[in-house]
Amino acid sequence: MSSAEVWVGSWRPHRPRGPIAAMYNSPGPTYALPGATGMNNHDPRMLKGPAFSFGARHHDFQSSCSPGPGYLVPSNITRMGRDGTPAYSVYGRRKDIQPFQTPGPGSYSLENATKKIFHSPPAFSLSARTKLFRSDQTPGPAAYMLPPVLGAKVVNKSAAPNISLSGRSTVGSFHEDLRKTPGPGTYQVVDASIYKHKAPQFSMTGRNLMPGDNTKKPGPGAHHPENVTFAATKAPSFSFGIRHSEYIAPIIVDGTD
Repeated sequence: MSSAEVWVGSWRPHRPRGPIAAMYNSPGPTYALPGATGMNNHDPRMLKGPAFSFGARHHDFQSSCSPGPGYLVPSNITRMGRDGTPAYSVYGRRKDIQPFQTPGPGSYSLENATKKIFHSPPAFSLSARTKLFRSDQTPGPAAYMLPPVLGAKVVNKSAAPNISLSGRSTVGSFHEDLRKTPGPGTYQVVDASIYKHKAPQFSMTGRNLMPGDNTKKPGPGAHHPENVTFAATKAPSFSFGIRHSEYIAPIIVDGTD
């Protein structure tokens, strides 16, 4: 057999390009063991040393606190306090004040002043009719309803006798159908046990069975005394496992099938 028939495809044995976890006896990345350094997720089986942390920088002190050695003293501060030199600031130019505008002759309406100085006749205007007078209208003759004077329900009037016509009755008249009289079978015969001595009555029921226990009891073959190990010394038991290869890859099944 030639070497070309032994190897299938283009693969040929070669040295590994990098370390393989199966070549070492350590568990490798398979186990996620807790670390022995740091503060968080520390292994509880290992001793933990003292841990220190660096605090955050504090905020700047308020203006009421004493300044440090690197502060800048303003030039107008002396040992006696602030100096009395006047200080000026530059602002924007103000708007010019507009002069007062005196009204001219055409600003007044002299024709409207005659009503207050001279006597004027009354003036009237026409407007639409308001809707407020509709609720104040006086009722007319047809707004009242007088009680009727006919019939038996008049209170202050004497009424004539009232006669009403009704339909012809079929009971007791000359054309009454006597064939609708009930026959002998229409009435129910009275039970004789009501007005005579009543005979004894009996009823038949189903057969009664004696009470008993119908549960299933275990037989001699239901117990396995050879499997009892807590009352006697048990011999060691061994099992044969399946041999695994350190270089075998797990089976990856495509979930799209």
